[in-house]
Amino acid sequence: MMVGRGLCKPRCGKRRPGHYLPLLCAVTACAALLALLFMDFIELWVTSMGMMEPADLVAPPQSVPPATRPEEFLLMPSPLVCQRVKPYLITMVTSAPANQRARQAVRDTWGGEVEVRGLRVMTLFMLGVTSDPGLGKLLIEEARERGDLVQGRFVDTYSNLTLKTLAMLGWVRKFCPQAHFVAKVDDDVLFNPSALLHFLNKSRNQYEQGDLYLGRVHLHVAPDRDPDSKHYLPSGAYPSSVFPDYCSGTAYVLSRSALLKISLAASASPLSTPLPPEDVFMGLCARAAGVPPVHCPLFSGGPAVPYGRCCYQAMVSVHHISPKEMLQYWQDIRAPCSWLSQRASLGVCKVRAMLGTALGLEQGL
Repeated sequence: MMVGRGLCKPRCGKRRPGHYLPLLCAVTACAALLALLFMDFIELWVTSMGMMEPADLVAPPQSVPPATRPEEFLLMPSPLVCQRVKPYLITMVTSAPANQRARQAVRDTWGGEVEVRGLRVMTLFMLGVTSDPGLGKLLIEEARERGDLVQGRFVDTYSNLTLKTLAMLGWVRKFCPQAHFVAKVDDDVLFNPSALLHFLNKSRNQYEQGDLYLGRVHLHVAPDRDPDSKHYLPSGAYPSSVFPDYCSGTAYVLSRSALLKISLAASASPLSTPLPPEDVFMGLCARAAGVPPVHCPLFSGGPAVPYGRCCYQAMVSVHHISPKEMLQYWQDIRAPCSWLSQRASLGVCKVRAMLGTALGLEQGL
């Protein structure tokens, strides 16, 4: 009987150290899974916490700058192209004159879309002047055949990318007032209008009539003071030690009202020599106009994003994509992914990108 009592008596002593280990492992695994599924929201929260506070800014003038004259563009579609198409979203792809293969890859993939989620979309290419007469003739033929080139009166060089963006803003402001949104995209970017319009649709009342400067926001970037760098910016051109927060130039989106305000600020901004990088200049003008950047984790422009079918289906933009890859990936991501597959794949892509950057395996831009 004494033995039986001893066996049935509850033990109130300390539990073994490993007693809670299975529960701890289960909780950790669940937390890791949730973090993976919502990695983009975590990134958004972290980035938002690090963004600069809005400064006290002078309100921009309310008048519209002088209209861009058609003769300021050597090549362009019909001035009535937007009146006929009435695009909800117009995408201006910045391209170098020699990048015919890249432009054709865009046309054969996402740039060939004319209606997405029931909304009209249109894609045009923005470029400058080439010093090669033979290439210039090819551009004239391409413009005549395709009707989607806008060529400004500036030499198409890396240092003139800011002029290219100013020309782009001027053309859209003058010839495409019907567009609710304009996207600026590089020609090596796999862009996804459907993913963008899905994002915008969730906040249509907020952004359609208001200001939106959307992309991957770069925080607290310091000017490059190295004279041998292509990004060199001397203190005389920009004396501050840090740039305002700005969206990566690989791809960003402006609402109509934001485009007008930033255009006004740009027209009032003196152009230094050398010019700031294109995306930095946009950030400076946006800040002067009182239009804060909005970070979206579905835009690349930071760590390079490794390929994943369902991940790329969720992304709005992925940069460093060759013409061959663009054709391949676009066909691949057309197959639908489930919500869970898309969320998990997006989380894995972002973790791999962060690890690759941390280990020095991939260079983010």
